[in-house]
Amino acid sequence: MVSKRLSLALLLLIVVMAAAGCRTTAKEGRTEETLKLGLIPVEDNFPFFVAEEEGLFNKAGLKVELIPFNSARDRDLALQAGNIDGEVADIVAAALLRKGGTPVKIVSLTMGSTPAEGRFALVARPGTAVNRPEQLKGATLGISENTIIEYVADRLLMEAGVDPGSVQKVAVPQIPERLQLLLGGRLEAALLPDPFATLAEKKGGRVILDDTKLQRNLSQVVLIFREDAIKEKGAAIKKVLQLYGEAADMVSSHPEKYRELFVAKARIPEELKDTYLSPRFSPPRLPAEREVADVQDWMVAKKLLPAPYSYAELVDGTFVPAGGENK
Repeated sequence: MVSKRLSLALLLLIVVMAAAGCRTTAKEGRTEETLKLGLIPVEDNFPFFVAEEEGLFNKAGLKVELIPFNSARDRDLALQAGNIDGEVADIVAAALLRKGGTPVKIVSLTMGSTPAEGRFALVARPGTAVNRPEQLKGATLGISENTIIEYVADRLLMEAGVDPGSVQKVAVPQIPERLQLLLGGRLEAALLPDPFATLAEKKGGRVILDDTKLQRNLSQVVLIFREDAIKEKGAAIKKVLQLYGEAADMVSSHPEKYRELFVAKARIPEELKDTYLSPRFSPPRLPAEREVADVQDWMVAKKLLPAPYSYAELVDGTFVPAGGENK
């Protein structure tokens, strides 16, 4: 009888320990749940790499995997397939993903809270006689078609009083190729982001229009997530945004400290590695309604969207403070 009681007690103890082990494993599984972010190695994404380098994610008990992509197309395909939870993109990409059947939402700006962040410039080729926007009429202009690049080009021209339809747009999706065609004189002008715009200037190009000189930012960069990831990993997303803000402040306060990492992670051209500093980054905030609407109005006019999405359909306002129009 004693033996039976002892055996029963041992059996109960084993069951209890097994149950406790299952609970611990489940709890640990939740703690170690991976948040996968797709990033193109450019300066826009640099604070995420700083957060990784400084161990901010690990210190906060988060497992964040930064997955690099060489092109926006590959990044977007990975998001559509569910291979990543979110990505750093732009408002055009967010709307097109939603149109294509992948329910995503913008959770924050990562660059573009002020006009000075994320410089894009319309640069004329070296040796050109063009020095005013109106002289671009009839000129070849290198862009990436149906993207934020073309949106910025059109808006810059319109702000300068030039009809975007009066220039000859040439689709050159790859930025390095666009730069080389410009420097080689095969394009009269090109729309380039930094650091390529700065490099074009260094090699004799002439900046005709610069979006950092406007009253508001045109080329906003946003962090987007699949809606299922927002539902299942919302706490992790909120913490990542807090840590992103910390890393952004580190970079903005001490750019020289991170120069070596910046050159490596943002693929800074060799000619600029000793002089070009990372840009300043603002704390996370939401894009203003007008900013989201303006991009979508352009997309509707281009027949990229049948109708604009409402702000609530495209933006999740639960993670960071709302922001006014950037000025």
